[in-house]
Order: sequence, then structure tokens, then C-alpha cells
Amino acid sequence: MLTTRLDLDRIRVARRAIDPIFLDTPLYECDALGRQLGCAVSIKLETANPVRSFKARGTELVTGLLADQGRVGVVCASAGNLGQALGWSGRRRGLDVTVVASRWAPAAKLDRIRALGAELELVDGDFEAARERAAGIAQQRGVRLVEDSLDIETCEGAATIGLELADRTPSFDAVLIALGGGAMATGVGHVLKTLAPGVEVICVQPAGAPAMTRSWHQRRVVTTDSTSTIADGVAGRYPIRAVLDDLLAVADDAVLVREASIVAGMRMLLERAGLVVEPSAALGVAAILEDPDRFAGRHVVTIICGSNVDLDAYHRWVRS
Repeated sequence: MLTTRLDLDRIRVARRAIDPIFLDTPLYECDALGRQLGCAVSIKLETANPVRSFKARGTELVTGLLADQGRVGVVCASAGNLGQALGWSGRRRGLDVTVVASRWAPAAKLDRIRALGAELELVDGDFEAARERAAGIAQQRGVRLVEDSLDIETCEGAATIGLELADRTPSFDAVLIALGGGAMATGVGHVLKTLAPGVEVICVQPAGAPAMTRSWHQRRVVTTDSTSTIADGVAGRYPIRAVLDDLLAVADDAVLVREASIVAGMRMLLERAGLVVEPSAALGVAAILEDPDRFAGRHVVTIICGSNVDLDAYHRWVRS
């Protein structure tokens, strides 16, 4: 029995509570991608929903709970995708949603947060500065602060991806998961290690934002002074101890990949799979590109976690 904060029964209940529009996302083997990478590659397409990322699986649980409690407001810090998801889930339940983000976050993500009706406050600095400001707003207004990965609902919402993978009687032997704060990695990892323990759970993070990966390898919280990566969605500097403990229980490995490999992965997903993705979603392909011998002849699932990308930046990257 795995010892984590997550609970399989609660995750199964979560599956019934989340709006079905975010569930049962496509899972298919992409032959063209696999031929180029030298292994069988299946894609779990978490962008096929109204917010174009997996994050709403968690915000659906959070906002449903708040609505049941009669709460009227909620705030979060976001690199972009969580804010969109919270805006979508909160709006349909009549909640006042405030999102705090770095003013340097991708404009496409910020515009979408506003379009979903959330109050958007921008701060100078990175995600950690946004997190500090969001905590202050929660205290001032007496509203719920949603902290991605720390709040168990965000992890157990993401864990429903693992249920969908396990339901397919896994023919795959490894899953590649983008690693940032850890909600998706701990959630999916927990389910697979419980229901399909033979599947290798591999977390992938940019070398320019290595805090959680370093923490996993050293089995203690390791922070960094800064980040330098185009994968803004996973660019945290301060891992959360409770999330790291969960990750240590369910991940088989955590690897770092170079920026050039992330760009190559984005280009490959466009050319071979017809998918426009944000950098975080290309981390799994980047990991295969950097260590092809490890995956040769295997069947790997990579979770395409988000497609909210600034198109001008995207065109610069894939054309470089």
C-alpha cells in the first residue's frame, strides 16, 4: 500500500464529480512520432477541453467543494493554466475568482484568464512572487487560497488521468509526466503504482528549472535562486515538502532535459502529430530524444498537458 496524501477511493469519487467535458481525453498511439523516436509512443491529449490543459480536473473539485460550502470567492497564483482552469470552474459556480500572475507570463494565457471573467492581478517577478501576493489577498479577503500541488484536490483531480490510463489495460510500460509543482506527477503516479505497478513513472523537468528534480534525487527540498526556461508552466523554485514526499513514493525516476530538446519536441509534435503545444507538453518527447537507448523498443505514454502558448513565441521556437 502506497503511503501518500492521496486516496484511490477519493480519486474515483473525483471522477464522478468533475465535469465530463474534462474527462476521457483522447489516448492513441502515434505511429509517425514513434517511428522517428524509435519506440511506440502513445499520446494522452489533455488539451482537448475548454481550457486546453489538465488543470481543470483539479479546479472542478476545488470549486465544487467551495460552492457546497457557500463560499463566494477564491484566489490562486498561476503561471497561466491554473488561472484559466479556476476561472472556468469558478464562473460556472458563481464564484468570484482572482488570479495573480507574473506580468511576464505569456500574453495568451493572461488574455484567456481575463476572458474567463477572473480578476487578474499582475506582479513583478516570477511565480513565487505571485504566490506570495495571492496568499496576502486570501488573508485580506478571507477567501480560499488554491495552492496547486499542495491542495490535495489539485493532485487527486489530476490523478483521474491515471485512472483513464489504467482502464486501458496498459500495454505501455512507461509514462512520461511533466514535472513542475508535482500535482500531475504525484496524482498519475499514485494511481499507476497502485493499479499498474509495472508501469515505470518518469518525471521530466527542464534543466533550467530543476528544483523538484534535484529534490527528488537528494530526497530533501532543494530550492533555486532563479529559473531559465521557456517551459513557464513548470518553472517553480520552491518545492513543497509534502508534495515531494508523495513524489518520492510514486516516481521511479526524474530527469532533466535541455531547452534545445524541448524545442525539438515541440517541432516534432507539430510535424508528426499535428499538435501545437506549449513547452511543458513537449517534455516527454524531449526526454526520449535525449536518451533514445533507454526507450528503444518500448511502449511509452507521454501526457500532452497544455497547449496555451503565445503564437509569436511558438513560431520563433519551431522555426529556429
